Amino acid sequence: MLYLLAEWLGFEGILNLVRYQSFRAGATLMTALLIGLLIGERFINFLRVRQGKGQPIRLDGPQSHLEKRGTPTMGGLMILVSLTLSLIIWMDLTSPFVWACLAVTIGFGIIGFLDDYDKVSKNSHAGVPGRVRLLAEFVVAGIASWLIVSQINTNLYLPFLTGVSIPLGPAYYVFAAFVIVGAGNAVNLTDGLDGLATMPVIIAAGTFAIICYLVGRVDFSSYLGIPHVPGAGELAIFCAAIMGAGLAFLWFNAPPAAVFMGDTGSLALGGALGAIAVASHHEVVLGIVGGLFVLEAVSVIVQVFWFKRTGKRVFRMAPIHHHFEQLGWKESKVVIRFWIIAIVLALIGLSTLKLR
Repeated sequence: MLYLLAEWLGFEGILNLVRYQSFRAGATLMTALLIGLLIGERFINFLRVRQGKGQPIRLDGPQSHLEKRGTPTMGGLMILVSLTLSLIIWMDLTSPFVWACLAVTIGFGIIGFLDDYDKVSKNSHAGVPGRVRLLAEFVVAGIASWLIVSQINTNLYLPFLTGVSIPLGPAYYVFAAFVIVGAGNAVNLTDGLDGLATMPVIIAAGTFAIICYLVGRVDFSSYLGIPHVPGAGELAIFCAAIMGAGLAFLWFNAPPAAVFMGDTGSLALGGALGAIAVASHHEVVLGIVGGLFVLEAVSVIVQVFWFKRTGKRVFRMAPIHHHFEQLGWKESKVVIRFWIIAIVLALIGLSTLKLR
């Protein structure tokens, strides 16, 4: 909104700052953070009154989690509100990439909200049937993929290699949808401890803010040997909004959490990261930067597969963060060590920009 206003006024005087994506990214982060902090307390109180018992806690999970009974969920709504409002204020409203990623974020947020609402209202862990939820996710991801791919080519670019890509053709649409849905569910599986998913999402968003800015600049992308995507730089503003909204939520989600983001937040944020990776042609790099989310998802897949095949478990409990809890690690130790892993993976992901 402010960008179009500044453009209409010719970027005169101080409005010239709005021309720069770096300035708007910083402004968006601070705006999302401020909005989140301002609405947080009242929002949590509202959720607590409306939900009563809060998010159902599994009896077969770690016993320490039983202390979290009564903690409200659907805190992802707070993230969505601060993220969306800050974006509308600072983004270039003509950017198809931002609108496509925002559509995924809100669409996945609605799916997660319906799942959370069903769990809270029935006080059960069932929620929306898995197949129905996956179908809805693929519909949203499919539409977003069509919008994004209409602006880019259908090549899959490989990190650490200059000018090497795999032409996927029409299959790229399916691949893009799988990346978005996979990222959404991987973050969803990671969100099992206070602050565990929030900070790695913030770290991944910060990493992709840098990647998107460089990909959107023809001079930098040419120098680094990475694919140039005109207009992708605007996604740095989107990443900044995720960071600001995430930091505000972490203020209330830090152990002991006053609120859980629920599927409303985790699905939305994961889907957003997937859409950003597709739009910036860095899908493989997302697998590196978001390696923690991949590890969590793989641990569940391996656990289920091996148990069905042999009747035995590979991990004491899945996702893998519960395995470490069962080994005797305190929740805070698991969370902080996983944050460290997320930082290391983000640095490795950034190194792909130069190591070619």
